Amino acid sequence: MSSTNAKIKSVSVAKNLLTVGLQDGRSLSLPLAWYPSLQRAKPAARAAWEPCAAGNGIHWPALDYDLSVDGLLRGAHELPGLAHPAGRNPR
Repeated sequence: MSSTNAKIKSVSVAKNLLTVGLQDGRSLSLPLAWYPSLQRAKPAARAAWEPCAAGNGIHWPALDYDLSVDGLLRGAHELPGLAHPAGRNPR
C-alpha cells in the first residue's frame, strides 16, 4: 500500500512519544521532540484530535495544528520557527 493511501486509525501522545496507528495495520512511533507544538501543549489539547484530509492527516483543533501521514512516514520534523510557546500557532 502506498503512503498516499494510508489512513489514520488512532493517535496517542505520551510524555515523549507520538504514536499513530494506520488502518493498514502499521504503527508509527515518533519522538515528540520532533513536534514542539505538540510537546508544549496541554495533555487535554493533545488528546483532542480528529482525522483530516480524507483520513490522510491529523488535526488538533485546540492547537490549530496538522500533521500528514506522508510527512510522518518520511520522518519529517516540525519546521523551525513554526512552534508557538503555548503550543498554538498564531494567526
